[in-house]
Amino acid sequence: MSIITLLAPSPLRASLNLPRCTLLALVHDMAESLVGDITPQDGILKTEKSRRESITMDFLTQKLLGKATGCEDAGKEIRAAWEEYEQGVTTESRFVHDVDKFELVLQMMEYERRGKGEVDLGEFVYAAEGIKMEEMKGWCREVLRERVEFWDGVGIVPKEMELTKALIREGGESGAIYLEI
Repeated sequence: MSIITLLAPSPLRASLNLPRCTLLALVHDMAESLVGDITPQDGILKTEKSRRESITMDFLTQKLLGKATGCEDAGKEIRAAWEEYEQGVTTESRFVHDVDKFELVLQMMEYERRGKGEVDLGEFVYAAEGIKMEEMKGWCREVLRERVEFWDGVGIVPKEMELTKALIREGGESGAIYLEI
């Protein structure tokens, strides 16, 4: 994710603090290193997930980093960055939330390709629905177009193909914003 933040589309670059985006991407999953990756399918309330992750971040940033000589400020900065991501209020945090969802769609496509038509991960297409920024929707539509082409080539109709096509249509043909490398 952190590398994807560095590839922010030109229209967004001017309004983003890219080093901040990269930091948010790096710290956003820190709590999961101890709590685990809690998903909506786990049946755990969002408030409980937040409580567990917050306690974990306090432990990591205050008890570990906060007590290490010379790391006190780093712990506070990491905790603040994690909180900024969780709140999703800043342009940077909203962008990183979109990158997180985009990366899931991109990984889905890569695993399906690797599976050579034997692996259908269509259940992850839903992540594309949560992408908010138009530039990131453009990136996502490109990946979803690749998904349609891939499965057409295989000759199989995978799960969530109608949703895939609907998300592509949502932006129209002119909505493409390519990765700038």
